[in-house]
Amino acid sequence: MQIYNTLTRKKEEFIPRNPPEVTMYVCGPTVYDLFHIGNARSFIMADIIRRYLEFKGYKVKYAMNLTDIDDKIIRKSNQEKTDAKNVAEKYIAAFFEDTGKLNIKKADIYPKATEHIQDIIAMIKELEQNGFAYNVDGNVFYDVSKFTGYGKLSGKKIDELEAGARIEINEEKRNPLDFSLWKKAKEGEPFWDSPWGKGRPGWHIECSAMSTKHLGETLDIHAGGSDLIFPHHENEIAQSEAAHKGNKFVNYWIHFGFLNIQNEKMSKSLGNFFTAREVLSKYSAETVRLFFAQTHYAGPLNFSEELLQAAQKGLEKILNLAEKADEEIKSGKKGIVPELDIEKFRVEFEAAMDDDFNTPQATAVIFDFVREANRAAAQQAGEVDAQYYKNVREFLEKTAQNVLGIISSSAGQNKDEGPSLEGDLIELLIKLRLEARQQKNFALSDKIRDELKNLGILLQDQKDKTTYKKNKEA
Repeated sequence: MQIYNTLTRKKEEFIPRNPPEVTMYVCGPTVYDLFHIGNARSFIMADIIRRYLEFKGYKVKYAMNLTDIDDKIIRKSNQEKTDAKNVAEKYIAAFFEDTGKLNIKKADIYPKATEHIQDIIAMIKELEQNGFAYNVDGNVFYDVSKFTGYGKLSGKKIDELEAGARIEINEEKRNPLDFSLWKKAKEGEPFWDSPWGKGRPGWHIECSAMSTKHLGETLDIHAGGSDLIFPHHENEIAQSEAAHKGNKFVNYWIHFGFLNIQNEKMSKSLGNFFTAREVLSKYSAETVRLFFAQTHYAGPLNFSEELLQAAQKGLEKILNLAEKADEEIKSGKKGIVPELDIEKFRVEFEAAMDDDFNTPQATAVIFDFVREANRAAAQQAGEVDAQYYKNVREFLEKTAQNVLGIISSSAGQNKDEGPSLEGDLIELLIKLRLEARQQKNFALSDKIRDELKNLGILLQDQKDKTTYKKNKEA
């Protein structure tokens, strides 16, 4: 397995420190608002990487932090006239709700900054003792000039950064590049007691303290958005390696490309964003995941309705085969087992994913498989043994479902959910549509079909009946 390592700027063979265990840390949200669909790309692609490592037999210890104290949270608490803790708890709950809807597996650990204050203080003290931190009237800063490797992740040079980078102006700093480890409490702000007085941690030190607390001084994989390379991840390296006397902080750095709107990075500061919740009101999680998987995780991706709709149409082909397989397996039909070299597709899928998690090629393999599986079955004119569909479903489950997450575990089960008000209403509309067609009122018939589609209900006209399936969350 090859992974492109941001630190070395090349693909490297993946060799975990203690196989089969793999430690993986992903930068999570600052919980002051709903996360946008650009953030969702990082969370989903990290989830796919984690799932594939598990597919390969690794035991992944996966941590994603929750930044629950920060300037943005404090500003939001002032706007809402409530405690910062209440803001954080509100949006942590929203985060779990939305990641659940996106079919993102739960992390093993969700460390919160406010629950690791003592660990953070201990790391800052280590940095002080090792000569990398200095205190100015209760504000503690990291002295970038003392860390000889500063800039090795981003490729930035200190002298160029000092000359032209947008750095927070602060006369207390020895150097404009120095960054906050501990911030002295301002009037009305949350604070904790520390050796330097009342205050709160800086953002960068939170991740260093929490990741090494739970995963050890050297991590196998650290992942996050490309916008975090500098300064956040650069500062994490400087802190962690200085505190741990030069021990390498991370072996493989993985960074996710931006999600753009009209070739401009989607961000809350620019106001050109959609929340994940808004997108999920129109498209299923599986559609969103396929949309992301069809572009390599490191590359930029333009967000558009047209591309999402194309992903939705592609997904229908996969889901139709999965549902057909489920139906045929239940039937227990005896017949011919068509020839289909499933092992060839499995090898191709793994080869794609082993090459720096090449999900576009992996999804192409799945589409090829769907086409070939349908073609092989069609040649038998309905006399296909249920075992054939068991084999087909097993491949889809291991790849499309378990790794990419583009088939839900309940695919094809809506027909067995039993009576419900929603189901009764859909059946009533199908009946009204049939009557409209019989009366040659095709305008009404098409309107019912299109309105149901907008609600995530896809009608499938067959020879003697019309069935439906839910293709996205309403």
